[in-house]
Amino acid sequence: MTPQSDEDEVWRQIVASFNDTAERDSADQPWPDSENVPAEPTRRVVRPPEEEPAQHGTALDDGPLLDRSDGDDEEEDEGHFEPPPPPPLPKLDLPTKLAWVALFGGPAYLLVAAMASWHMEGWALFTAVAAFIGGFVALVVRMGDGPPNDSGWDDGAVL
Repeated sequence: MTPQSDEDEVWRQIVASFNDTAERDSADQPWPDSENVPAEPTRRVVRPPEEEPAQHGTALDDGPLLDRSDGDDEEEDEGHFEPPPPPPLPKLDLPTKLAWVALFGGPAYLLVAAMASWHMEGWALFTAVAAFIGGFVALVVRMGDGPPNDSGWDDGAVL
């Protein structure tokens, strides 16, 4: 046999055994049976005593076990993370507001004028393009890349 035919035979065996079910002996499991995942997951909903439905499954330590046919879409709150509300946006000063208006206003005017087939004078076209470029430059210049004013004299570790 050639090495190529051996390799082909191995691939045929792998493909033939792909859909075979694995039969595991429970003694081979390195974990207890209680940690096995059930075939169909169950959903537990914890309710206060006054809101318990008239029909429910077995009561557990942390609440009743409900059927899926109950139609209740409440989720269990355990482990649910709800982020804190975001901080408010900073207040913008007048030059920053004007820069944003120029940045978006110039191209918006050109777009509306082109879609409406308006005749644009040369000065209007120049003003719209200049507003866009000026707004962009103003925002970049105002960004600043230095440390905050209240950071003190120390600029951190220097290697």
